[in-house]
Amino acid sequence: MKKLLAMLLAVTVFGATLAGCGSKGEEPAAPAEETEAPADAEEPAEAETEAPEAAPAGEEDTMTMDEVIAAVQASDVPKDLKLGYVCMNLANPWFVQVVEGFNDACKEMGLSEPLTIDSQYDVDKQVSDVETLVNDNYNAIMISPIDQNALESIVTTANEAGIVTSCAAQSVDISDFRYICEEYSYGQAIGKNAANWINENLADQEEVQVCLITQDNVADTIARADGIQDTLEAECKNINIVARQAGDTPELGLQIVESTLAAYPDLQVVVASNDSGGIGGYQAMVNAGYTGDDPVAVFSGDATDEALNNMLEENTIYRGTVDLFPYACGYESAYQLVYYIMNGKPAATKTVIFDPVLVPLADLLDGTYKYDPS
Repeated sequence: MKKLLAMLLAVTVFGATLAGCGSKGEEPAAPAEETEAPADAEEPAEAETEAPEAAPAGEEDTMTMDEVIAAVQASDVPKDLKLGYVCMNLANPWFVQVVEGFNDACKEMGLSEPLTIDSQYDVDKQVSDVETLVNDNYNAIMISPIDQNALESIVTTANEAGIVTSCAAQSVDISDFRYICEEYSYGQAIGKNAANWINENLADQEEVQVCLITQDNVADTIARADGIQDTLEAECKNINIVARQAGDTPELGLQIVESTLAAYPDLQVVVASNDSGGIGGYQAMVNAGYTGDDPVAVFSGDATDEALNNMLEENTIYRGTVDLFPYACGYESAYQLVYYIMNGKPAATKTVIFDPVLVPLADLLDGTYKYDPS
């Protein structure tokens, strides 16, 4: 994975600063609950390697992701398995990377490319999308939920039909496997990145105007913006949050910051709940003529290619993001789903929590955070 070394180097540092949301390469990163990096995506387990003993169907699954991947790679995976992913919104680059990891894992297992459906932030459409996969007798369904309450009935139907279910990013509590973000802590990480820069560069100013671009349009992610706001207000005594608006696409991020600049021309800091909104906010600030020589900054979370490449631009004002390794989410989830198809569902939901890793601009530029933009 392009960013595996970054996670391994940064996770210890981050753990000391945060109490308490895959890269785009060849090898997925290890999630917070794992103690080792997952199996190399390019080097399947040796034939002579003995796979870990599978937990009997119906028992609680305590296997690490390494063990799950090794067990599947050492097995004869049926090639006719049908996996599907119902995504929240593929306009968000983070979810595109989840799809990449999901597809790559299926390819490694010799499966046909899984079906990915974009629900386009439409709750009713998402329910219907999942119903379609259930009615088409898919073996496993992964969901990035817009509203888990709306999905409860159809996920229950899927579970009762023996379909393996999982969720990615946000939670569906009754699914067999959850690969999720602890939203408030993720927001704290994004806020901490911005607060560090403000205190290092703008501490002598009487007021620093801040615009928050959030995902308050998704119930489960409101806590993320709360984490950002609470952290900024606790650590930066001179900030004034002049706007907090939902806009987690580049287009909406652009519109929000343009409107905020019109009302508050002294705006200096934009902090977004995800890179998607942050990319739009960054473009609005660049369009307004700001460069890295100015005391302004954009921060966000997800560490997508688009955001990292903006950070690598000469004289950039994009000064930080937070990595959740979406590629690993998709990659490892595919293996976990296939493991459950072959060995039976667990007695209790298994959960992996993303471990946020701060990516300040300095770490990207000096190589502390490893990223290959090719």
